[in-house]
Amino acid sequence: MDKLNVAIVGATGAVGTAMRRIIDERGFPAGDIRLLASPRSAGRRFTVGGQSRTVEVLDDFDFADTQIALFSTGGGISLEHAPRAAAAGAIVIDNTSAFRQRPDIPLIVPEVNGHRIRDGIGPNIIANPNCVAIPLTVACKPIYDAVGIERINVATYQSVSGAGASGVRELEDQTHRSVRGELIDELPVHPAQMAFNVISHAWTMGEDGFSDEETKVVNETRKILEDDRLRVNPTCVRVPVYYGHSMAVHLETRESISPGAACDLLRHAPGVVLMEGAAPTPVVDAAGRDGVFVGRVRGDPSHERGLDLWVVSDNVRKGAALNSIQIAEEVRELIG
Repeated sequence: MDKLNVAIVGATGAVGTAMRRIIDERGFPAGDIRLLASPRSAGRRFTVGGQSRTVEVLDDFDFADTQIALFSTGGGISLEHAPRAAAAGAIVIDNTSAFRQRPDIPLIVPEVNGHRIRDGIGPNIIANPNCVAIPLTVACKPIYDAVGIERINVATYQSVSGAGASGVRELEDQTHRSVRGELIDELPVHPAQMAFNVISHAWTMGEDGFSDEETKVVNETRKILEDDRLRVNPTCVRVPVYYGHSMAVHLETRESISPGAACDLLRHAPGVVLMEGAAPTPVVDAAGRDGVFVGRVRGDPSHERGLDLWVVSDNVRKGAALNSIQIAEEVRELIG
């Protein structure tokens, strides 16, 4: 099978950096790899695919010789440049929210709805889901297939890297200043002090009281699981953790299932790492690793068909970069 030329758009950001690393870790058989970013990053050099490569300016790049374009930029940049790349023949895998709710563009988690990847060949754009929707659907999929799910209540505990490298820098700076007893009076990223705090309004808030992050979780979970009737009720919270999102997931299933039977399903589910008798944590278990870690599987004492899960994953890897590379691997099988 021929190697495919790959472009990484946003190659110097947190997710772009992870994409470069994962391409090497997984031995993705790329031909030429082009690194694209804004003019301020142009000229920087990074080694990927066994070669040192220079960052180029996205605005000036011609995608005519590119087969796969991995986008991890702002939504506005994707809206401007992803259609240009797609028109040139590249298959775009976009990590922003720009195309996720377009009915003609598939929203893909390979372990959950990988059969839909083929739908992206034609429009030449495939959307990569939100960093909560990815691990949530990976954990729910085996249970959904076995007994159905009527409702998902989920409370998230999301790390600051979800806000990008600036979120990590902000927490690091505030932590140092807090332990020295200094006043935290600058809030460059989050709307309140992030160090030693939790924030439930870290995203844009809608008139209905839900944040745009919570709305994404509702809409994307339904689209990935292909069930518009599914009731999803999220509360998203930012916590002072660098890498790794955690979720308390409460399911109401259509048919009853015991915790033991659920564990049997999860034990063999692709992408899931079941931690029986343990509770995974973002720092010890998930950060820097690829799995969706599930623990504390138990029955809900308040509901006869209720099931509770604790889910943790690295938001930069499986929640973003790894999922994109997995999609690219499947695309290569289809078009290579």
